[in-house]
Amino acid sequence: MARASIEKMLSGKESRYALVIGVAKRARQIAQNFEDEGIITDDKPVLLAVEEFKNHKFNIIEPDTDE
Repeated sequence: MARASIEKMLSGKESRYALVIGVAKRARQIAQNFEDEGIITDDKPVLLAVEEFKNHKFNIIEPDTDE
């Protein structure tokens, strides 16, 4: 199982909850792309999404909570 450091994936202001939601959404996109293109692979979409976040290919943008 791939283990990625959460601290490395978070750039400081994102919450762990936001990271989980972001990875889940990206994993769904990857799975849908595989299905649309008819690609059969042994790679798990969640692990691919985690790797993308770990390599900072995607970032999580949270709204400012300051009023």
